[in-house]
Amino acid sequence: MKILKIFLLIVISLFLVILITIGGVYYYYIGRHPADNKKYPHYIGYLDPETTVSKDGFTLCEEKKPKYTHHGAPKRAYRINKKEFDKNIKSKYQNNGYTDYGYLNFRFIINCTGETGMFETIQMNMDMQEKQLQPEMVKHLFELTSAFENWNIIKYKEEPVDYYMYVSYKIENGEITEILP
Repeated sequence: MKILKIFLLIVISLFLVILITIGGVYYYYIGRHPADNKKYPHYIGYLDPETTVSKDGFTLCEEKKPKYTHHGAPKRAYRINKKEFDKNIKSKYQNNGYTDYGYLNFRFIINCTGETGMFETIQMNMDMQEKQLQPEMVKHLFELTSAFENWNIIKYKEEPVDYYMYVSYKIENGEITEILP
């Protein structure tokens, strides 16, 4: 009886291993949904170098896509930490009579040498509707955000890499009330 139980356990285990292997092969070659590369040629978080703003001389270090494209690299990206980043930005920001309300979002790449570039700017009102904010304020926050002193060089497998980052400013009456993430 004991030998029969062991034999059945081995047969069931082999059956499950074969079933899982067949399922994996089926999924890999047939079952998964195909990506429409003609309609969607780029990865999530892609920043088009033709439509973004960069400082002169900014280049990516790798031809591969930057790391952390889905959520950015918030905790490791800040030179010291997020609290110091907030403090630095708020101490250098000058409200020169700005009265805007809304959100100013910057999406960008930090290359392997710590330089920022390929900025995409999204400006919205408090209801998340697209709205142009005062250009001088946007330029001022762009200059503060893009400063080299704010960002770390991040390594992946001991090699410095390009990585994706985003910063959102909540603006009320021209003042920064919150910096996200």
